[in-house]
Amino acid sequence: MPWQNPAQVTNRVSNLADVTKGGNVTKVDNVTAGSIVRRPRWPAGSKQDMPKKRVGIWLIGARGSVAVTSIVGLIALKKKLTDTTGLVSELPYFADLDLPAWDEFVVGGHDIRAVSLVETAESLCSDRAIAPEILNPCRRELARVEKLIRPGTLLNVGDTIHALADGRVRRRQESPRSAVQRIQEDLRNFARRQKLDGMLVVNVASTEPAFDEKSLPRNWAELDKLIDQPRKCRLGASSIYAIAALDLGYPYINFTPSIGSVPKAICELAKERNTCHMGRDGKTGETLIKSVLSPMFANRNLKVMSWVGHNIFGNLDGQVLDDPQNKETKIQSKDNVLGRVLGYDPQTIVSIEYVKSMGDWKTAWDHIHFRGFLGAPMTMQFTWQGTDSILAGPLILDLVRFTHLAQQRGEVGLLKFLSCFFKSPQGVRESDFGRQFQTLLEWSRKSVVKGTK
Repeated sequence: MPWQNPAQVTNRVSNLADVTKGGNVTKVDNVTAGSIVRRPRWPAGSKQDMPKKRVGIWLIGARGSVAVTSIVGLIALKKKLTDTTGLVSELPYFADLDLPAWDEFVVGGHDIRAVSLVETAESLCSDRAIAPEILNPCRRELARVEKLIRPGTLLNVGDTIHALADGRVRRRQESPRSAVQRIQEDLRNFARRQKLDGMLVVNVASTEPAFDEKSLPRNWAELDKLIDQPRKCRLGASSIYAIAALDLGYPYINFTPSIGSVPKAICELAKERNTCHMGRDGKTGETLIKSVLSPMFANRNLKVMSWVGHNIFGNLDGQVLDDPQNKETKIQSKDNVLGRVLGYDPQTIVSIEYVKSMGDWKTAWDHIHFRGFLGAPMTMQFTWQGTDSILAGPLILDLVRFTHLAQQRGEVGLLKFLSCFFKSPQGVRESDFGRQFQTLLEWSRKSVVKGTK
């Protein structure tokens, strides 16, 4: 029987959750893998005495640069080694939301490589992305998280990603069904051993080769059957992880361009399990600027004739995207913003090149050729330079906090209010960053009102 989230259980048992015990009231807060965790519900006015919840963050690609940056960032926030710059959820707009505190999170994950979290963090130090004075006090906690990482799956990830994997992972032979079951066992064990009140799965792994999800069945019952046919099932690892998480009732966030939970059948699974999901492809750099600048051209009625963007970066993501099959997935995601915002399709060129010496830093050069009044041609150019993981890492923490609250509020299906975090937000055509952010603010206001009722 698949794991059921708290809302399902509460509806089914009709207030069985409240039990009087020695003058105090206990409340069933969560159900994980068939076990009930009881937490005391304290009288009003004594919130500071309430026990802290434990919320799991399960990272797919846990030893990668983005994941490690988010883990180091989380530890640094717990230890007050850094401020909250770069964290959207720490903006004043969201101060009244009942978001999880930094010290309530527990991290685990899957990865296919043998490199350690500390080794990745040290590489980020060498690239001047993480300062040594922040990393050094976090080493012991990184070692603890390292023990909670399990081997990932290589199903349909493409040759480039396959070549990066540890030998033991490459030698593993598993069908799509057995991969789902193994991943679910890892998730259940993590939730049980860490005594979690909730958990979210976040995909920050490398980009898989392009895949046409339209070739898949459109309903979950049929896709579930296809998973038992290894020779026919071409689902990539990102979708296997999505199925494993959503089937257990855990929210799934896809920060990568890989298809993840995009297939309609997987969306149906999420609704059947009363859980939520969102993706895809985190919006952190050049595309973020595009989604901010393109509305300016549209609102000033300036005709964009062409928009050319050249990107170079040198981390593992860049190495994977050096493969044309993997690169195509990324370019498709980066190139769909302008037409949606402008209402027409100017000529566009998007290039992504791997330059090893760049390390975690990326540079984007953009050239915009546009026409103004009386047909006069003009240009705008900009250069964007930043460290890839530092731009992405805090957004992972934001997404986890907002998603956890949405699940606690009983939201099911696509979390469209998170569209401002993604290049290709699922179920959302709006690509204007300002309008996307407005939907997040509107959700926040409604959540505050709902939480006070």
